[in-house]
Amino acid sequence: MKNKIVTTILFYLLVLIIALVVLFPFLWMLTSSFKTQVDIISWPPKLLFEPTLQNYRKVFEEQDFLKYFFNSTIVGAMAVGLSLLLGLPAAYSISRYAQKKLAVFILLARLMPGISFLMPWYIIFSRLGLMDSYVALILSHMLIALPIVVWIMSTYFSTIPRELEESAMVDGATRQMAFLKIILPLSGPGIITATTLSFIFSWNNFMFSQVLSMERTKTLPIAVYNFLSYAEVDWGGVMAAAVAIMTPAIVLTMIFQKYVVKGLTMGAVKG
Repeated sequence: MKNKIVTTILFYLLVLIIALVVLFPFLWMLTSSFKTQVDIISWPPKLLFEPTLQNYRKVFEEQDFLKYFFNSTIVGAMAVGLSLLLGLPAAYSISRYAQKKLAVFILLARLMPGISFLMPWYIIFSRLGLMDSYVALILSHMLIALPIVVWIMSTYFSTIPRELEESAMVDGATRQMAFLKIILPLSGPGIITATTLSFIFSWNNFMFSQVLSMERTKTLPIAVYNFLSYAEVDWGGVMAAAVAIMTPAIVLTMIFQKYVVKGLTMGAVKG
């Protein structure tokens, strides 16, 4: 009995230590967003301080952060939506017809550093007059979202028995109809998983937006630059902006957490 109690205490102590290590940067950022510049850079760090909302006032009143929030939402939603439209049939084809070469090609596109696509995108969009447009950002963010959708859903579709769609086709349904009416309704957790992860990666993307967007389509990660200058860094504004950027992603993950875990688990083991 004593050994069981000691084991339980040690287990929860280990979990607490790991949680503190993982959460420490976020907690530091959160507390710093309520500090003044003096308190943030003071050494040793101040654990007790008078909180202020001045940093959040800068973010939402002086920097027009809601506009950047709208831009990030439009770009992320459209990029993920188009990626699902193209990626779900592609993932189904890879799963059912064992198109390994296509799967490897899509994986390579995801593994390649994004900066390798940046110069071609810049040349193409500048020649077409699409710089600082939603079209440029949406297409570039699809390079992030589409491979995620294809790889998650191709493994997920492999867990669904072929007999289900074959039975539907015996009853007169086409393969396309079986995909729409049978396979997709059964793939809810996988689709939610792919959608959530793709949107978060798009939401946090910095590089494409840094080069392809300007004032009209600037997204949230780029807006943090407004708090950086040659002379100094407004750390309070940076921390408040970072909290504002992370909050939607954290809320989205918490809402769909059980679906994400189920989707990744089912996609990891072939039926």
